[in-house]
Order: sequence, then structure tokens, then C-alpha cells
Amino acid sequence: MAIGLIGAAAATGWDETKAQLAKLSLGQFGLLLALSLFNYGFRGLRWHLFARKLGLPVTLGASFRHYLGGFAMTVTPGRVGELVRMRWLRRETGWSFERTAPLVLVDRAMDLAAMGLILGVALAFSTTGIAGGVPVTILALIGAFVATRPVILERIAKLGHRATGRLPRLFARVRRAARSLKIFSAPGLMGGAVFVGLVGWAAEGYAFHLLLVWMGADIGLAKAVAIFVFATLAGGLTGAPGGVGGAEAAMIALLALEGVGLETSVPATAIIRVTTLWFAIGIGLILFPVAEKISKRQEHALENN
Repeated sequence: MAIGLIGAAAATGWDETKAQLAKLSLGQFGLLLALSLFNYGFRGLRWHLFARKLGLPVTLGASFRHYLGGFAMTVTPGRVGELVRMRWLRRETGWSFERTAPLVLVDRAMDLAAMGLILGVALAFSTTGIAGGVPVTILALIGAFVATRPVILERIAKLGHRATGRLPRLFARVRRAARSLKIFSAPGLMGGAVFVGLVGWAAEGYAFHLLLVWMGADIGLAKAVAIFVFATLAGGLTGAPGGVGGAEAAMIALLALEGVGLETSVPATAIIRVTTLWFAIGIGLILFPVAEKISKRQEHALENN
């Protein structure tokens, strides 16, 4: 990804790229980071509320340590590395993976639902559409719906077992985990969770809009948010670690369709990814060893008790 962005910047001329970067002050860069922190904070609070609803005996500080520390594993294929949060919970509470799996599943589902809704609304208010925007919106909403429907997940597990005839224990655990999702089915809880996701992800979309305005490429709030969310979702659909590569390519291509030159789209894409994805990973790398150390210490205390 870095090589590709450097190559694009070199192709357009370093002077033009440097001129665009010079337009961004330290204060403006700090505001972009603050909007990302706002997103992480809202979603971390949602993680804690879900954990308490599930019955996990964790404090607010522990929930934020687990949630933010898991960001260190964002750039793993399919982001499966983020399941390290379940390992920390098992060590600190004694809960098995199948008991904490619904927490991870519903959290990811709420992100999909929020991003799908934001993309749909942004496309409705933008003057021009995005090719593939509607299908991606629909896929995100369908994914969120399926991931929060215990009956559907149980049936999928049963069909999987019948089709393969293997791993009966694994599929049984999946069915038990699916049944635990019923605890999150209250309309008020789901609505509040989606709202939290809407506010958080909208903050990062707004950050992208501000960045483009500061660089002299104002394409409108709705279009900027639509491009940011679409690129993030599209990058995730590629299965690449953290959507790296796919998200950047989509962002640059969509900005080009809006008449934004490479001398602006390349540095804008690089900056917004640094202040969102890589900023989160940086926070995760700081907290990961702390979370690992505390979880091991509490595991030993749990065993001794």
C-alpha cells in the first residue's frame, strides 16, 4: 500500500503532493485524530454495554483495554486477529469462547448496519451516485441482519454439519453461541447500538470531508462521507488485512471520478487512512502488551481462587 501511494505521488510530481500536504496544519491534523478518537470511544462504550448485557463481570476500564487493544490485530486476514479480545475475556473471567462469541458477532454486526445506513443516506443526498454503492449498502445491511438472527445462524450451523458430516462439536458450539444472541434482540438495545455506530462512523466520514475542504477539493459532505464509507466497506469485502490496498484504491478512483486530481487524492487518501486505520492500530499496539500482561495476571488469580 505504501509503495503504491508513493508511486502515485511520484507520478504526479512531488512538488504538487508536498504543496497539498503543506495546506494541512498540525491543529487540523489533530482534529482529524480527535474525530477518530471520538469514533473509537463511542464504539468502545458500546462494547462495554454489550459485555455487561451478556453478563460478563468486566469494568469499563477493562472493556476499553480489550476493545482498543484488539485494534493491534486489525491488519490480519479477515481481521480474525481481533478475536484476541475473546482470549483476554476467557483469561480474566473464565468464560469460554462460545459464551463470548455473541459479543464479537453483535458488535461487528452493528458496525455493518451503521455503515450501511450511513452509505445509503449519503448516496441519497449526493448529487451523483457511486457505481456499486447500492449493492454494497444492501450487502452490509443483510450481513448485519443475518449476524443478529439466532434462528438463521442456527440453521446455517445445522446445514453446515449436514453438508460436511464433520466437526460436530464445533457446529454444536456455533448453535449454542447463536442462541445467546437472543439476549441482544431487544429493539431498544439494538436501536441504541446502531445509533452509537452511526455517530462514530459519521465522525470519521466528516473528518474526510474536512480534509478535502482544507486541501481545496470540496466535493460536498454527502459525497465525501459516501466515498469514505464505501471505500472502507469495499476494502473489507476484499478480505485483505484491514482492507489495505482495496480501500485506498477505491478512494482514489472515486475521487478521480469527482474531478479530484492525483496530486490531491493521493495525499488525502494517505492522511485519512493514517488518522483512522493506522491511528487505531497505533493505539492497539500500545495497549496490546498491557492487556496481555493484565489478562495473564488475572488468569493466575482466577486459577488460584
